[in-house]
Amino acid sequence: MIYFVEDDNNIRQLVIYTFQKSDLAAQGFVSADDFWAGMKNGKPDLVMLDIMLPGEGGLEILERLRSDAATSDIPIMMITAKSSEYDKVIALDMGADDYVTKPFGMMELMARVRALLRRKKKPEITEYNIGGLYVCTERHVVTVGGEGVTLTLKEFEILSILLKNQGRVVTREALLDAVWGYAAFSENRTVDVHISTLRQKLGQAGHLVETVRGIGYKIGGKQ
Repeated sequence: MIYFVEDDNNIRQLVIYTFQKSDLAAQGFVSADDFWAGMKNGKPDLVMLDIMLPGEGGLEILERLRSDAATSDIPIMMITAKSSEYDKVIALDMGADDYVTKPFGMMELMARVRALLRRKKKPEITEYNIGGLYVCTERHVVTVGGEGVTLTLKEFEILSILLKNQGRVVTREALLDAVWGYAAFSENRTVDVHISTLRQKLGQAGHLVETVRGIGYKIGGKQ
């Protein structure tokens, strides 16, 4: 089941109609109050949120969903007319899995939705220690020099992929596909922006994330 919160009746009805015609169960909500009432009936497989809503906005709903252990793992897509890079980074850093700007094409929207529905997988039980950096993928624990580091979900997934491929270059396209579930429709700077914030948060271990010009990123090993 997909929940779509959108106060524009035309957009909401068109999206819900298209999903249902594509054999995807979907339900629309006009406001945050309606959405939270719907959440009492069951946990959806995906939530799509408009940012500009009457009353409680999409980012506030996103924050509440991510802060509750019962809903923190639900894939969330933001759909909004706010198209600046700053707005996108804010939403992604708050835990959104994707960000679609209006107006959008229904074929692209469907591709992104199906990608999000495919990508939920059980994390590997793996630990890494390199240059003072410790990561446990099962417990989502990251420390540098013994001090805890707080990462967003996307930053953690990027770091885990680089560590899993330690010594090998991971292309931007491969990171987009693995972390966001698609590569064809994403802006080129999405990965770069997240790598930059990841390095800052890792502090003295930030240098471990190396840039391989024109290709992507890696941790450890020879180029």
